Amino acid sequence: MIRVLIADDETLMRAGIRLILENDPEITVVAEAGDGRQAVELTLRHTIDVALLDIRMPGGDGLKAAEQIAARANVVMLTTFGEDSYVAQALKVGATGFLLKDTPPQELINAVRKAARGEPILAPQITRRLIEKHLVAPDDGPEARRKIDALTETERGVLKLVGEGLSNTEIGEQLFMATGTVKAHISRILPKLECSNRVQAAIVAHEAGLTRS
Repeated sequence: MIRVLIADDETLMRAGIRLILENDPEITVVAEAGDGRQAVELTLRHTIDVALLDIRMPGGDGLKAAEQIAARANVVMLTTFGEDSYVAQALKVGATGFLLKDTPPQELINAVRKAARGEPILAPQITRRLIEKHLVAPDDGPEARRKIDALTETERGVLKLVGEGLSNTEIGEQLFMATGTVKAHISRILPKLECSNRVQAAIVAHEAGLTRS
């Protein structure tokens, strides 16, 4: 069962999202919050797999809440604004994905399922463009290269493909690995890179120049 937190200051929006998600027998909404502060409190009180957070809320916005929640749950940001800058900020604070509020119901369900597996909720081409345009800091190159020195050759190969936005299944196909093996590699890579999710690992891959090799 995938346990979900919904945080949005609009009661009807929360109700609509709950109704969509609970059509899936493997998803349950365990908590709802009307602002960022309450979202953080509820995450501490409940076991949450995926937190759906509105970008703009009173009492501490979604971006601030995401920064605190990301260490405990996979965070997906919800907003009516699709500009790159919002997506970049969300990823930078630890979100695994980003969805517009007019996302079709089945896509929302699929996104929650992917987020629960720790996979990014962005198309590969969007992920690469955002990372390269907004998130890669040239000055961070030496530090990123120091981090990837701790990886094995196989782990570097996996990280390179993570940086290119590939899913676990796609990485497995390219490297002739089972999907479970790819997942195991990523679970070992993240702590070595001091990252909480694969999007942050992808940023490290770009900063280190791994995706250009």
